[in-house]
Amino acid sequence: MTTVSTATAAPERAGRQAASLYRAVWRWHFYAGLITLPFLILLAVTGGLYLFRAEIDGLIHRDVKQVEARQTTERPPTEIVAQAMRAFPGQPVKYVPPETATASAEVTLRDAAGTRMVVYVDPYDGRVLGQIPDRGTLMWVIRQLHSLAYFGPIANGVIEIVGGWAILLVLTGLYLWWPRKQRDGVVTVRGKPRQRVFWRDLHAVTGFVAGGFILFLAITGMPWSVLWGAKVNQWANGHNFGYPAGVRVAVPMSDEHLAHAGPTSWSLEQARMPESAGAGGKPIDLDAAIATFDRLGLKRGYAVNLPSGPAGVYTGSVYPKDMAFQRVIHLDQYSGKPLLDMGFSDYGPLGKALEWGVNVHMCQEFGLANQLLMLAVCFAIILLAVSALVMWWKRRPQGSLGVPPLPAERGTLRIVVGLLAVGGLVFPLVGASLIAMALIDHLLTRNTQPIGA
Repeated sequence: MTTVSTATAAPERAGRQAASLYRAVWRWHFYAGLITLPFLILLAVTGGLYLFRAEIDGLIHRDVKQVEARQTTERPPTEIVAQAMRAFPGQPVKYVPPETATASAEVTLRDAAGTRMVVYVDPYDGRVLGQIPDRGTLMWVIRQLHSLAYFGPIANGVIEIVGGWAILLVLTGLYLWWPRKQRDGVVTVRGKPRQRVFWRDLHAVTGFVAGGFILFLAITGMPWSVLWGAKVNQWANGHNFGYPAGVRVAVPMSDEHLAHAGPTSWSLEQARMPESAGAGGKPIDLDAAIATFDRLGLKRGYAVNLPSGPAGVYTGSVYPKDMAFQRVIHLDQYSGKPLLDMGFSDYGPLGKALEWGVNVHMCQEFGLANQLLMLAVCFAIILLAVSALVMWWKRRPQGSLGVPPLPAERGTLRIVVGLLAVGGLVFPLVGASLIAMALIDHLLTRNTQPIGA
């Protein structure tokens, strides 16, 4: 009987464990790709288009969004709103003054049935240029597709799961890419397109170059998610933003939230709106409110949400590309005095970090360079998906799904799943899908003999 010394067996054992761990990670990398790739392609295509939302919408809807610049004075906002109401009878709920000399004014109206319509008016002569259903522009459609918001909260939850799995996909991919004393296929692509090694290297090198950016997009996209994002939002905005005593907490607050009044920054969505005092008195009109916002230095491009009732307020908000100019001002509808005036400098460290991440994610921070960089990342995501599919097609056995083989030491699978579970604890929906996938994997392989066992 032949015996093997411990000194001889140790390297073999170490090599066997390393190979098993590699296979275990590869197996779960495959599962992560199986779950995410179709959605990542959708996110990359819609996200790439949305990067140029202003340019595309400005081109497609130029007949209502653009006017000829003139030397004449703009018509009063109340007159512009009255002209819009003649075109679409309803209650005005929002007014957007022209941002530039060649931009139209936008009036959002709500009819008795609750339908919202945006009417575009030439600010120089009051002529109605046309109307589009609220959030009915092409880029709003693209945005809703990007988040699957068209298909309800369950579909939005799927996006949260995809975002979490995309993080795991990048981390496991980095482990698989990591050079193990080899040089070829690390930062260069070998072979020709008809060979599997070409697609393997193309996939690995693209993932290495773009992985950090994909990780950034996945993490910064999470604040919009249906469960994790909502909880983080509530936590970040708890206690009514922690206003200093006697400055903001002394202002009577309603149960209405800023996000209900109109689009706002992510970290302000749960902000409660103040109430106007002096109900029964004579309210100021929109002209006076606009004049006040301009006097307070609210940057043009802002939107004004009109009071929703006797206790409502005029809310002026702007979220330009330069975050330093982000600002929300609430005016008492009777006195016209500011009840709350908050800008980016008032956010806490967490709010500033989250807003910066969201701003870069939406390509609003570094101008054209930001857009082009993220567009390249979107192309990289599509290339990763295509190369993964081609690589799988060339590798898969006939009549099989082609799941990577079980590791010789099954304990490595438990180690990998345990590490992945850390991400599942941070993102609960991802954790639930991880448990489901682990159960499926167990049922499919419980009677399968690992290769090399």
